[in-house]
Amino acid sequence: MSQNKEIQLEEDIKTTLGAQTVFRGTLRFRDSLKILGRCEGRIESPGVLIIGKGAEVLAEIKVGSLFVAGTVKGNVEALTQTEITSTGKIIGNLRTAQLRIEDGTVFEGKVEMIKNTDALDIFLATPAQLKQSLETL
Repeated sequence: MSQNKEIQLEEDIKTTLGAQTVFRGTLRFRDSLKILGRCEGRIESPGVLIIGKGAEVLAEIKVGSLFVAGTVKGNVEALTQTEITSTGKIIGNLRTAQLRIEDGTVFEGKVEMIKNTDALDIFLATPAQLKQSLETL
């Protein structure tokens, strides 16, 4: 993660599971969560999940956005974006709309890019659809 983005994310984090925390089960949250400890099971949220450096997550994950600096073992779906830092590791399949991977990342699995179904295909759109999309900007 870039330094500016990391600082911005730190300010927006609503909940943190500390380095000594061990959680087992289904974890659901709304806004944002940073995991610094160990989590096993399932994680579901429309919000932002941050796996901190040194954290270990063994879970099926379905979130809005995912930032990984620790270790994730399990299949992941991040509807908006996924970013894996140089210390990050994902072992499992990944579905995401946007993907950023830094040098040094460990990734073992398959990636499926999710197409934004709300996006307008400019090559197939009618002139009226193009005009309407510009008016909403």
